[in-house]
Amino acid sequence: MTKAIRFDEAGGPEVMKWVDVDVDESGKGEVRVKHHAVGLNFIDVYFRTGLYPMPLPGGLGMEAAGEVTAVGEGFTQFKPGAYAQERVMSADYVVKLPDSIGYDDAASIMLQGLTAQYLLCRTYRVKAGDTVLIHAAAGGVGMLACQWVKALGATVIGTVGSDEKAERAKAHGCDYPIVYTRENFTQRVREITNGAGVPVVYDSIGKDTYVASLDCLAPLGLFVNFGNSSGSLPPIDSSEFAGRGLLYFTRPTLFSYIAKRADLDTMAVELFDVVASGKVKTNLRQRYALSDAAKAHEDLGGC
Repeated sequence: MTKAIRFDEAGGPEVMKWVDVDVDESGKGEVRVKHHAVGLNFIDVYFRTGLYPMPLPGGLGMEAAGEVTAVGEGFTQFKPGAYAQERVMSADYVVKLPDSIGYDDAASIMLQGLTAQYLLCRTYRVKAGDTVLIHAAAGGVGMLACQWVKALGATVIGTVGSDEKAERAKAHGCDYPIVYTRENFTQRVREITNGAGVPVVYDSIGKDTYVASLDCLAPLGLFVNFGNSSGSLPPIDSSEFAGRGLLYFTRPTLFSYIAKRADLDTMAVELFDVVASGKVKTNLRQRYALSDAAKAHEDLGGC
């Protein structure tokens, strides 16, 4: 018997309960993992509130770091290790940590770091000399992405909601933080790029930034929507893309990019390497007991 967070209905942080659960033995293609650290991400809020529907009752959490304590039939890549609270999961989404990255850092970067990897290295391959726009530049993905873009030799324009967040984004590689609550970010992007616009916009905000983001793009530019913290996008009108210079649109997801085991391994190695090099630093600012998950959600700002 071990402890876990579970919830029976969508709602606020109060729906999360700290309960006893049984952990099954690992079956074929599965591993049993003892967690040392669990990551907190805004997608957890989406699932908890029902924005992203899921079967209930259920649990939350997209990433964790720990030690494999048992492996199921037909799986030999990992060997049993030490102890902590446990779960059984598919081995398809387990990657081995290098010695250079600890449990806390690993749990704080896997989901966000792999997201940054596919955005910058696969969805649109950022190259030296590019200037890109990243919304929510002071967020978890944003700060990792800003650093990674700089490591690739490109320039970062980022939107943030306050002066404090502007300083945080700048400290993590953002060349031009724009406080969108008092500045017109489209106008600023055009000023910074001497009217040319940017080849790509990375947007996790959604409804509130959609149209203005299109106006930031250069002809043949790519709008990448990978989240919707302000709400879902309106129905897409293809004429908006043609009329602005043959723009492109994509809505990628991490699990599409890591559907093949080989891709997950390659992406994880690239993430670990850029972190180990010091070019991208983790930003672990807060820690909570797992039993305090509701408080963590409140502090995250999840409704």
